[in-house]
Amino acid sequence: MPDLSIRRATLNDLDTLVRFNTAMAQETEDKMLNEETLRSGIRTLLRDEQKGRYWVAEHENRIAGALMCTTEWSDWRNGAFWWIQSVYVRPEMRRQGVFTALYEHVRSNAQTAPDVCGLRLYVERENATAQATYGAMGMARTAYQMYETEM
Repeated sequence: MPDLSIRRATLNDLDTLVRFNTAMAQETEDKMLNEETLRSGIRTLLRDEQKGRYWVAEHENRIAGALMCTTEWSDWRNGAFWWIQSVYVRPEMRRQGVFTALYEHVRSNAQTAPDVCGLRLYVERENATAQATYGAMGMARTAYQMYETEM
């Protein structure tokens, strides 16, 4: 495993996070994102921790991977789920423990937060590689399916 440091993303990471999200959407969903909307969305989140937070993994002073967490309150559990989203690892750094390091950092932070009751994520139905990775991390598939209405 490469030597990695994990830190909270800052506005200085905006360009990298835009590139990562653009690549992730293209790779996983064959979707082209509107760069202006994406840049504005990431910038808004980086400026307002209530909306979520990004963590980045650095290797040799270069960002190797990133993920975003948002929060969902659960009245059933009287606690918050942290939703892991926008996971991306540079292709040359994949299968080297970058996601594992990011996930373990988030999990450790969640375990010490008094109101967090769990971690969740969603994964594209056809992304078998990601599903295998998440399973290997100890995450379990739930009985829920996701539905949405876009506005």
